[in-house]
Amino acid sequence: MTQLQGKTTFIGGGAMGEAIIGSLIANQLLSPTRICVSEPVPARREFLNATYGVTVETGNAQAVNGASVVVLAVKPQVLGLVLADLRGNLSQDALVISIMAGVQIETLQSGLGHDKIVRSMPNTPAQVGQGMTVWTDTAAVTAADRAAAQAVLEAMGEAIYVTEEHYLDMATGLSGSGPGFVFLLLEALIDAGVHIGFSRDQSQQMVLQTVAGSVELMRQSGLHPADLRNRVTSPAGTTAAGTLVLERARVRSALIDAVDTAYRRSQDLGSDDSDDSDT
Repeated sequence: MTQLQGKTTFIGGGAMGEAIIGSLIANQLLSPTRICVSEPVPARREFLNATYGVTVETGNAQAVNGASVVVLAVKPQVLGLVLADLRGNLSQDALVISIMAGVQIETLQSGLGHDKIVRSMPNTPAQVGQGMTVWTDTAAVTAADRAAAQAVLEAMGEAIYVTEEHYLDMATGLSGSGPGFVFLLLEALIDAGVHIGFSRDQSQQMVLQTVAGSVELMRQSGLHPADLRNRVTSPAGTTAAGTLVLERARVRSALIDAVDTAYRRSQDLGSDDSDDSDT
């Protein structure tokens, strides 16, 4: 990863902001003395300062003073107030990285009066360093800025750069909302284990390891999931019988429809005048 230079300010010290801060420090990409967090909740400021040794501020304008990178990690509902605080107070060369769902680059540029913008779409597993983030930028962002943005975003897990902003709506449907779909499937499998006689703790342990092991097997083998499924599906066997039930129930089609619907909803939210966009 690229070593970050200068001061990095986080506007918002919630779960996602903390996840990035902790990873940047743990990976020695940035020392706590060069991280500042603007956070309105006193208890949260005290926690971040005591846990990570970062500087904390109550005001957004003060926090971004001299910052070379500014990470917007607040809820879209408070975006208007944040933009008003930051407008005219950013350094000309500052790189602004937004991790806010549904907030378009044009909105940020207009509200900040600033052109060096990165918009990203992380997901909730970023809170444990296993996130998937898709991001894009404006023409004003330099190669060095991109390297800095990649370093910040990869602190949450994996990051993919795309050339056009509309891909972020697609990412919202697939990787942004995806954990919700995965958790629903996990819940169903755990309930199935309880239904056939395992304790809930036993069933949860079995399901989590089955899914984690299946993902790792696919990563290491490089095989298509259909190939791996065929390998575990014996003629007239248990997996074949169970898979037939899933196909008859159109589980595959339902998942595709769910992702497509989430994607379309993301497009609708992005075009709304309201600031209630979320995954």
